[in-house]
Amino acid sequence: MKVLYFHQHFGTPQGAGGTRSYEFARALIEAGHQVTMVCGSNQRVTLGLPYDEQKGWERGFIEGIDVISLPLPYSNRDSIARRTLTFARFALRSVQIALREEYDLIFATSTPLTAGVPGIVARWLRRKPFVFEVRDLWPELPRALGMRNPLLLGGMSILEWISYRSAHACIGLSPGIVEGIQRRSQAGKPIAMIPNGCDLDLFVPGCRANLTLPGIQPTDFVAAFTGAHGTANGLDAVLDAAAVLKSRGNQQIKLLFVGDGKEKDHLALAAQSRGLDNSLFFDPVPKTELAPLVGSLDCGLMILKNVPAFYYGTSPNKFFDYISAGIPVLNNYPGWLADLIHEHGCGVAIPPDDPIAFADALEYLAAHPEERTSMGHNARRLAETLFAREQLAGQFVDFLTEQLALVSPV
Repeated sequence: MKVLYFHQHFGTPQGAGGTRSYEFARALIEAGHQVTMVCGSNQRVTLGLPYDEQKGWERGFIEGIDVISLPLPYSNRDSIARRTLTFARFALRSVQIALREEYDLIFATSTPLTAGVPGIVARWLRRKPFVFEVRDLWPELPRALGMRNPLLLGGMSILEWISYRSAHACIGLSPGIVEGIQRRSQAGKPIAMIPNGCDLDLFVPGCRANLTLPGIQPTDFVAAFTGAHGTANGLDAVLDAAAVLKSRGNQQIKLLFVGDGKEKDHLALAAQSRGLDNSLFFDPVPKTELAPLVGSLDCGLMILKNVPAFYYGTSPNKFFDYISAGIPVLNNYPGWLADLIHEHGCGVAIPPDDPIAFADALEYLAAHPEERTSMGHNARRLAETLFAREQLAGQFVDFLTEQLALVSPV
């Protein structure tokens, strides 16, 4: 089977982003299939492929994956207008590739939602089997985050409906996403839930003594958020908890922000203006460097803005990195991840928008190292038993293979 795989934000472990598509493409190749990956450019990912002036793209092999990288730079600091334009340009160029390349099955993963456009075109114009992976529900999430532009929201809703109904099968990354696909798809459509997973060989339990960052003392309790610093992340909640700790005279607990995004500068300035010297900010680092850092933490922070659509509708990479590294998780919103934390005893889930409960939880974890160690062991066990990336990648390969066997192009 030859798969034409579209992921605008594709990256490898040498970059600072998620690597789900890299891992899944490698699993396809190891199973004897071929993969052509189509992606864009990202300031956090350098693929180092040769540039083809005639085609106007970079193309080459990365560990057996035939990668086409379109020169369409993207940053999560970009404005909505700039990002929308980049998404549209990527979709248009992807359609051209989908109409010209030779392949057996087309697979596209969001976000953005426009990633499904080449799949829609290939389904109806070339009669190709199309599988669509949904990482976030659109327009539900933008609407919940305050977007009010009726044209954008209406366009997203139409594109979502067409994408789901054009796809022969779908993959959702969380229970809420699967339910959202079911609501807007035909009855009986094959839908698999394959969440983000744990890189068990990369993220491993470490030692707190190995964390050597500026501003951190050996006796500090260190909790960190590692990921995008965007509006959806609601990271002001961490600063509010830091202010409570400061008011209590707690100098032991340090809160780290590792990553980048449009809110990063605002957060750093806010921390400075509020005198929160217990909040420290660091640039994003490649995943290969992030892994030992996470493994050396006392606690991982799973933070999102208090939006009900997030409760069961997200599958954040950082949660799976934390549990793989065997550290407790402090989660500040209800939903399926909070349920997992309660069920498996791998951290603390607190109510949203409650800085006192947030600070209390941090102080409790700092004061109970033995319980923290037990939570870490439970976290790693959860990672190994339910969310091993190798196991999930196998499910992905099996699902695509089954869909190709079942689908007779019509």
